[in-house]
Amino acid sequence: MEIKRVGSVASEKGPADWFTGTVRIDAPFQSPEPARVGGAMVTFDPGARTAWHTHPLGQTLLVVSGLGWAQREGGPVEEIRPGNII
Repeated sequence: MEIKRVGSVASEKGPADWFTGTVRIDAPFQSPEPARVGGAMVTFDPGARTAWHTHPLGQTLLVVSGLGWAQREGGPVEEIRPGNII
């Protein structure tokens, strides 16, 4: 068992090849192989966004605050709000 205390893992700046604008990433856990589970809290400053990319094994997003937009390739832009799960 491993316990990571609040504040024990430093935030990182979102890399420029993944994001536009100011983005902070808090990634408190990544399970060792062969597991494929990890977790991150990504915080976007106003106007920041992700670059187009794919997740071949899927991804789940939990919107916890703010207002944003999400889009599937070729699909409509959809508004997302706190409580939405994508």
